[in-house]
Amino acid sequence: MERVWGGRRLETHFSRRLPPSVRIGESWEIVDREEYQSVVHDGPLRGFTLNELWTTKREEIFGPGMPDTPRFPLLFKILDAQERLSVQVHPPAEMAAQKGGEPKTEMWHVLDALLDSDLYAGLKQGVTRPEFESAIHEGHVADKIHSFRIKAGDTMFIPSGRIHAIGAGNLLVEVQQNSDTTYRVFDWNRLGTNGKLRELHVKESLEAINFDDIEPHIAEPKGEVISDCEHFLVEKWALTAPRSVASDRFAIFTVTNGSVNCGGRTFHKGDFFLVPAAAEGLTVDPIEGDAAVLMTTIPK
Repeated sequence: MERVWGGRRLETHFSRRLPPSVRIGESWEIVDREEYQSVVHDGPLRGFTLNELWTTKREEIFGPGMPDTPRFPLLFKILDAQERLSVQVHPPAEMAAQKGGEPKTEMWHVLDALLDSDLYAGLKQGVTRPEFESAIHEGHVADKIHSFRIKAGDTMFIPSGRIHAIGAGNLLVEVQQNSDTTYRVFDWNRLGTNGKLRELHVKESLEAINFDDIEPHIAEPKGEVISDCEHFLVEKWALTAPRSVASDRFAIFTVTNGSVNCGGRTFHKGDFFLVPAAAEGLTVDPIEGDAAVLMTTIPK
């Protein structure tokens, strides 16, 4: 996805082939949207879309007790923020339904960060809604938002309603609800790829922001669990030996360091792969470097 704030690290970090002279900000890795689909690359189900797997082989591939939704409930991305993203918010479920949008809770896991990389999340202590509204009109919204330095390996949870922005210099994995509804509060007075100021959604943003969300912190891991909510469970595995992936639930793996082998296929840093439910005998095996993966599933 071309983005005005994007860069070229999908090329330099993961050896992806990118169109020349274009800023690429997002790569949608596992996706089931009307306009975009992940497709099975190899094996007996080659050519099946993710939506076809979800609608015709849900229990077989994903396991029992999955949500009764028309599309796979999660979306996985890599974000390359060469410049900072807009200050934005995603609507909670009730508001999204009223506005014809989609709710979105997400998490970020930092793959790479420059020395001065930061994140914005939540409001600073003492900021009131009237003060925040004044800051929007006066053009200094960033002064009201909590910001903090981050480093590779950090994780940030962003529930719907939390105002946020990704600072410049970050390369992230994003796990989110399957949604593409974003309200921009402020965009640093930046021009879009069309040379015009990007559209803002101030009214909707003010309705969506949780003004009681004050100075949240980087997520503290609980053992291997780095993010856990009703929509997704994410664990980080540091692999020193083969590890079984047998479960009654599917798992989507993201290689965050080194290389691994699973099911006779090799996956490198930045690769994503889905292991179906009841995958008997399958292991994730480290084969190069300090191999590490994120394991994501939908909690019971």
